[in-house]
Amino acid sequence: MNDRIYMLPGGRAGVRNRRQWLRAAVWGAWLFGPMYLAVMAASRYGSRSLAQRAIRTWAEQTIRALRITLEIRGLERVDPAVSYVVMPLHESLVDGLVLQRLHLPMTWVVRDEFLHWRFVGPFLRTSGQVAVCPEEAAATYRALLRATKATVHRCESIVVFPQGAILGIEAAFQRGAFAASRAAGAHVLPVVITGTHRVWEHPYTPLVRFGQHVTVEILDPIAPEDLDGAGVDLEHRMKEAALAHERSSPRRYDPDRDGWWDGYRFDIDPGFSVIAAKVAAHRSEVRGEPPFQRSMRGSSRP
Repeated sequence: MNDRIYMLPGGRAGVRNRRQWLRAAVWGAWLFGPMYLAVMAASRYGSRSLAQRAIRTWAEQTIRALRITLEIRGLERVDPAVSYVVMPLHESLVDGLVLQRLHLPMTWVVRDEFLHWRFVGPFLRTSGQVAVCPEEAAATYRALLRATKATVHRCESIVVFPQGAILGIEAAFQRGAFAASRAAGAHVLPVVITGTHRVWEHPYTPLVRFGQHVTVEILDPIAPEDLDGAGVDLEHRMKEAALAHERSSPRRYDPDRDGWWDGYRFDIDPGFSVIAAKVAAHRSEVRGEPPFQRSMRGSSRP
């Protein structure tokens, strides 16, 4: 078996063979040439609606380039007249592409490290997306709250990945998005995405795979007055739905394979007890305390 990966310009992505490299290079020249310039021009000089249309067109072209087969369920649950806090499961950077199929005007909350990426950083700044550092929890929540209120005020939706990481389905939901939704009086729109990690599993591998099947399932929206105490139940229902997807299974976190990601803010869902115990033991060892001492303090989940 040939394990060689042919890296593409930029050094973050690669493909299996020269034929795929040529295809990706041609599409890349189009997507990050004329298409990218059109998105940047629309974001800088056009109206927000024009910029949103340009971004959706770019996403559709990228989906076509990757030959992704999208199975979308529950689109009828989306009301274009409602401003949502869109809460998707998160397993790949490709999630952003498929979420454009919701056809909602959206602002995105992203990690601030993406501001340093070529092409991505200038786009995020120019198009007015919200960059946060999850490791600074209080500052992140304040930024999220301000952004949610401002986005709802201008009748748009905001996308918040409640897991805050692309480790896998085992990553637990953080609660800040629910609190911001209640404070802004916004409906939560749960979106279950599976299969995108098969397309591009960065940062675990640079390999890009063409022709993958991705499932997007939209669950019933939750009104702001019903959000009290809804977080744990919603997380359980979304992950059950993901595990039930037959054609596109969710990404699974294996710290021995994927690393421990010390220094990054994430928690493991207690429902995945084996991984949760493993991560807790590792963190206790790193902090120089017995595992039982950490367990006595309770879960680190906010």
